[in-house]
Amino acid sequence: MFKLNLDKLRISKIKLDNNLVLLFLAVLGVFITLTLIIDNSSLSTQKIAKKSVNYLNKNILQEGQKADLVDFSKESGVIKIKIKIGDNDYDSYVTKDGKLFFPEVLKINPKEDKAVDQNKNSQASDSKAKQTCENIAKSDSPILEAYIVSKCPFGLQMQRAMADAIKNIPSLEKSIKVRYIGNIYEGKITAMHGDAEAQENLRQICLREEQSNKYWKYISCHIGAGDVDGCLNSVGVNINKLGECMTNKNKGIAYAKDDFDLSSKYGISGSPTLMLNGQLVSEFDFGGRSSDAIKNILSCAFKKKPDFSSTQLNTDQAAPSFSLTYASSAGNSQPGSGNNNPSCAPI
Repeated sequence: MFKLNLDKLRISKIKLDNNLVLLFLAVLGVFITLTLIIDNSSLSTQKIAKKSVNYLNKNILQEGQKADLVDFSKESGVIKIKIKIGDNDYDSYVTKDGKLFFPEVLKINPKEDKAVDQNKNSQASDSKAKQTCENIAKSDSPILEAYIVSKCPFGLQMQRAMADAIKNIPSLEKSIKVRYIGNIYEGKITAMHGDAEAQENLRQICLREEQSNKYWKYISCHIGAGDVDGCLNSVGVNINKLGECMTNKNKGIAYAKDDFDLSSKYGISGSPTLMLNGQLVSEFDFGGRSSDAIKNILSCAFKKKPDFSSTQLNTDQAAPSFSLTYASSAGNSQPGSGNNNPSCAPI
């Protein structure tokens, strides 16, 4: 009897061990299958990302330009690829089947759709009805913001027009602010014309935020020949304070992020772009890129007509790029002829 019970126990144990083995093999099989799926999915994503970059190099970019794949990931149902062209980084997107490629996308925010759509439509060459002093929004303390990048010839042109307006009507300074277009990547700011421009953008942002009484003096000097060191010294900038701002991520980078977030909110990509109290405004509806046009826009934006409204400023178009004079033959073309809204934009 004892031997029979022992045999039954041995048989039961064998069956139990076999069940454990089968269970273990089943779990192992599932694990291997999931691993292969994940690996194949990653490989497929990488393959599509590389295919997109190859397409960009062969069919989109001009001769001498080359895009390199920096990173790829899945985001919002598509594949996001980070590419590098020269010194600049860009985010692009491609569908998971690799059939549709998007060099850029607009992020949808219902609260911001109206501002973005208005900006897109107004920047088109066949823009809508002309803005006038009567239909422009009024405010007790209007703020005119110019979004630029510091090495764009037309961004410099706008700074020149604004600087001349402030020189002749100092009270305009409190109503004018220059903001900058760019991005932040791995803790550093980037700009459409490379790192030198990104650093100059950051330099000007730091002066604007921490040494505001030196900002327009520096700009008025810098737009002449781009002599950074000479201009910093001539206007008496505190170099140590400036350097600390540019290297402190809680200062310079944080200030820059505010600008970049706003430019993204409004859908701004072209330098220069003017925003008046958060609404897009075209300088060419008020006289072009001249100091008198800047004065006209702000005159119309006050609820109560300001004293400077009758002051006549320079109606010539400011010179684009670096220039030691206010106007040049290139900058003095009349608005409305040819390309009446020349600007710098990303690739």
